[in-house]
Amino acid sequence: MNRTYLSFLVYGQYFAVDVVKVLEVLQKQNIVQVPNAPAYVKGIINFRGEIVPVFDLRSKFNFPENDAKSSFVIIVLDLSGQNGSFRIGAIADKVKDVITIDDNAIKPVPQMSEKFNTEFLQGIFKIDDSFILLLNVDKVFSNAETPDIQNVQEKEVTNL
Repeated sequence: MNRTYLSFLVYGQYFAVDVVKVLEVLQKQNIVQVPNAPAYVKGIINFRGEIVPVFDLRSKFNFPENDAKSSFVIIVLDLSGQNGSFRIGAIADKVKDVITIDDNAIKPVPQMSEKFNTEFLQGIFKIDDSFILLLNVDKVFSNAETPDIQNVQEKEVTNL
């Protein structure tokens, strides 16, 4: 079966997510910082009247930070978790392409070590001389880490 993915770059590395999870790609937005948030949470944005937490993929994946003047995009994702569905924004350096991949062409993620959890990767796709890491965004952004952000969002909104 063929699936369609949105591919994007983070620190020169290709990643992709199933387009079913993607709501919209936003150009550089004003992000309101949230006090005491983890380093990978850059803040919140207003997305169609909804307050959405924004995660920095560079920080989340332990890559070096982008400088403040660099351009970026925010990929708004609709995710599923134990407490239902929720939305987040994910900062990427830039969007590359929308690609169609046959499930049979996706390679399994090799086991790296017991300490390195690879469950956030669905698989790996090779295109030309590059690898595209297919993200399981429901695992990358579990709603276990978003309740505190959502509580802060509600306080921020009532103070605006």
